[in-house]
Amino acid sequence: MRLSDKDIEFWLDSGLLKIFPRPESHLINGATVDIRLGNRFRVFRSNENKIINLGNDEQNIKDILEKTMSPEIFLSKTDYFFLKPSGFALAVTEEKISMPNTLVGWLDGRSSLGRLGLMVHATAHRIDPGWEGKIVLELFNSGKAVLVLQPGMYIGAISFEILSSMSIRPYNVRLGTKYLQQDSIIV
Repeated sequence: MRLSDKDIEFWLDSGLLKIFPRPESHLINGATVDIRLGNRFRVFRSNENKIINLGNDEQNIKDILEKTMSPEIFLSKTDYFFLKPSGFALAVTEEKISMPNTLVGWLDGRSSLGRLGLMVHATAHRIDPGWEGKIVLELFNSGKAVLVLQPGMYIGAISFEILSSMSIRPYNVRLGTKYLQQDSIIV
């Protein structure tokens, strides 16, 4: 069952669900919370690896990502990020989320931006029970025009579902989790 705006406010008030900074009430709509684009970005800096074997072990894939992606790009609130057609970039949300182990979250893009070709996630739209941090966005421009993005702009929305029971293996207690408490873009 998805949480309504009333239920989202209750979960935030109780401290079980945490969003920092706390969204103002006009950003909690029906069944979602609007989220903003943060100020950190990473892009592929070369075409050095034109073929990436996804069957390779995870460490090898991480090494390839670290080698081919730029260091983090930090923008001020007044700077712009230009996403070319067919361009791909990683970015973070401005908000930091802390999920209880009784909820799962779902990230969706804004339909008004999607109609211009902006996708905010390729596959990573689930926010696991027990997860905490800034959400990494997988930005892709499927349109024909350059899209100009600015830190602080509304980029998507999160909805929340109650699990049928408390998770016994939430993200924050599993071994080997690599994205817990991320503030930056970890590949």
